[in-house]
Amino acid sequence: MKPNIVRPLLAVSILALAAACAREEAPESNAAEDTAAEIEAEETLGAVSADRAKLVEMRAQFAVVEMNPDTSFLTDEERAVINKLNQVGDLMSEIYLRQRSEMNPEWREQIAALDGPDRDILLNLFDLHFGPWDTLDENKPFFGDTPMPDGAGFYPADITREEFENWVAEHPEDEAAFKSWYTVIRRDGEGGLKAIPYSEHYREWLEPAAQLMREAAEITTNESLKNFLTLRADAFLSDDYYASEMAWMDLDGPIEAAIGPYEVYTDGLFGTKTAFEAFITVKNPEESAALAKYKDFLRDMEANLPVDEGYKNFQRGFESPIVAAYQVHGGGDNVPGVQTIAFNLPNDERVREAKGAKKVILNNVLGAKFERILNPMAQDVLAADQASMLMKKYMSNNTLFHELSHSLGPGTITVDGEETTVNAQLQELYSPIEEGKADVMGAHNILYMMERGELPVAEKENFLATYFVGLFRAMRFGLTAAHARGAAFQYTYFKNAGAFSVEDGKYRLDFAVLEQAISDLTRDVVIVQGDGDYDAAKAFLDEYSKLDADAEAAIAALTHLPVDIQPVYEDAL
Repeated sequence: MKPNIVRPLLAVSILALAAACAREEAPESNAAEDTAAEIEAEETLGAVSADRAKLVEMRAQFAVVEMNPDTSFLTDEERAVINKLNQVGDLMSEIYLRQRSEMNPEWREQIAALDGPDRDILLNLFDLHFGPWDTLDENKPFFGDTPMPDGAGFYPADITREEFENWVAEHPEDEAAFKSWYTVIRRDGEGGLKAIPYSEHYREWLEPAAQLMREAAEITTNESLKNFLTLRADAFLSDDYYASEMAWMDLDGPIEAAIGPYEVYTDGLFGTKTAFEAFITVKNPEESAALAKYKDFLRDMEANLPVDEGYKNFQRGFESPIVAAYQVHGGGDNVPGVQTIAFNLPNDERVREAKGAKKVILNNVLGAKFERILNPMAQDVLAADQASMLMKKYMSNNTLFHELSHSLGPGTITVDGEETTVNAQLQELYSPIEEGKADVMGAHNILYMMERGELPVAEKENFLATYFVGLFRAMRFGLTAAHARGAAFQYTYFKNAGAFSVEDGKYRLDFAVLEQAISDLTRDVVIVQGDGDYDAAKAFLDEYSKLDADAEAAIAALTHLPVDIQPVYEDAL
């Protein structure tokens, strides 16, 4: 096993810059105050520069939060399993570091060899973002001047869409491998291209990961977990993930672990290549049981979509599990930049149609974001008489119904007489459209639950205010991020509908108009997906996924609040 590059130095660099970060133990501190204090101290020494001030401001965008979830209920056996899986998570980080760019290890060594005051903060930012690009600022480089390729490390850095598509057209025998979720594309001789399976290209980390998974499977007496871990270990070496995805849907017990290649956000070229990640979590059975009832309404939610019947999808499974969990460790795509508060997996439409998809809410991550970011943000975004309306339960419900809504609407579709999927048709446009769809459809479904009496209709305005401010939280991630682009098209659509006015830089919501606009946008985005028309989807994003001067000013006024959190977990329980 190759020594871990990321995690040990990550811990050192976080501690070295603690003064620049808002800490959970000192909630009265904030990012702007900490940044100002560090810069003032350096000015006294004559050490600060404009470049360093920028780096410190970048670091202050993430509040470091030490996560100490309650795991006292776990048995010694379960702790031993989790500690094995934590090691697997670290290997997923090694792979994802290279999926961002295969130059990343070399660039990190260059930073570590620097001799100057910026070394530690550059290391910290590199580890925070898994590379030399600022994930909150359109992936602009903060070290060196190499732009991040659209295809990240999945393709040759200089490849174009046209070159890829021309190769596939001229070599149809390569199409399946080239468009696989589980291959990287590399140059092969002069002018040639080849697809390399993940199991081969990342073997250095996948073989030890598979071994650790098998060791964990030997320890556990939970048969569903043993089955998943064994099958996922096999998949790491075969690139056939279907059986292990089906087994993951059947997991039952206190350990909820999602480990493998899942999301396609990092592939900005085609939105096809999957990134390795790990969520190591423990389940809260009482909270999970309280949420489980909503899965029973999935079919009704599908039937209630405000579209013609032909756009509704009753082929997917509707028995999707819902899990309330506390994250104890992360890995890969789950670690850098903006933190996931919930996930809806797997993404394989074959599994979704057979068993649905599992929704996992990370309650400790979500809670930290509400307290540190979303709730205080309302004072800067909403008019004074609406700013106190936010409720944590509706950040949780927004998150839950966002994930539920990923399982609704078009999935497998027919275009020009051929069966395909929305993802395949919309390519790199799929992720921002799907994230925005899940947001607005989730809101539509919460309103539907209120109509049915499953949620209190008296809290409708609290919900709508919480949902609207949540758009600004997402838009701060930068419009290269899928969730931010999805939030931006909701914002612009609601603006055009007259759902809000702006007075002295603060937003006043017209709740009745906003409610209708949520229904209308749900209709429009489902139609965009169901038609599977790439050009129409691009036109939709070009028209709506942008910010006006009011939104830019509102976001610029939020610099005293962190943009997101950087959770720190124990390496072992």
